[in-house]
Formats: sequence, C-alpha cells, structure tokens
Amino acid sequence: MKPSFEPDGLKKLKASELAIRFVYGGFVTVCAGLLAKAFGPMVGGLFLGFPAILPATLTLVKEHDGRQKAVEDARGALLGSAGLMAFAVTVWFSATSTVPALVLSGALVAWVGVNAAGWALSS
Repeated sequence: MKPSFEPDGLKKLKASELAIRFVYGGFVTVCAGLLAKAFGPMVGGLFLGFPAILPATLTLVKEHDGRQKAVEDARGALLGSAGLMAFAVTVWFSATSTVPALVLSGALVAWVGVNAAGWALSS
C-alpha cells in the first residue's frame, strides 16, 4: 500500500470530533502524569508512550470510512510503534556512553530502518 493524503477527508470532520480527540489525548496525558507522580518517571513515561489519540481516531475512522480503513490505520500505528521502540532502545543503550548527536543519529537510523522494513514487509 502506498501512503497518500486525501484532503477531502478533512471535510468530513466535525468540530465535536476534534474536541473528542483533544479531550481524550489530554485525559491520557494527565493519567500518565499522575502515574509518574505516584510511581516515578519510568512508569509514567511508559504510559505516556500510549498513543493518546489513537483509540479516539480509530473510532472516528471506523464511523466515517468503515472497519477496514480503521484496521489499516491500526496496523500503521503498530508499525510506527515498532520504530519508536527501536529508537528508544537505541537511546537507552547508548545515551551514557556516546556524544548526544551520535546517539540521536543512531536512533534515527534505527527508527527509519525498522519503519522502512515494516512498510516493505506489509506491502
């Protein structure tokens, strides 16, 4: 599947649907902050990694474009999450022993590599 941008899809959105995404994303972020305060930043950071607006977005995509389109979007989010995990693991293991610019460059390469491989395998 080739990624595409469909500007006509923006016409389908209602202000109330955008508000749902905004409120839900804020709620998830506040919950992550409360968890960080109660259990420390390591736990809070794990929950902040939760895609704050993904569940609301998938619900709206299903409503507007059908279940199949929502499933495709969820698969894309899963592949993106794998790339972010590769980025995080790279930073985790190299942050204390290397120059920050090299750490971020290496993490970027890991992120792009995992996402490109995932996209190639899923096409």
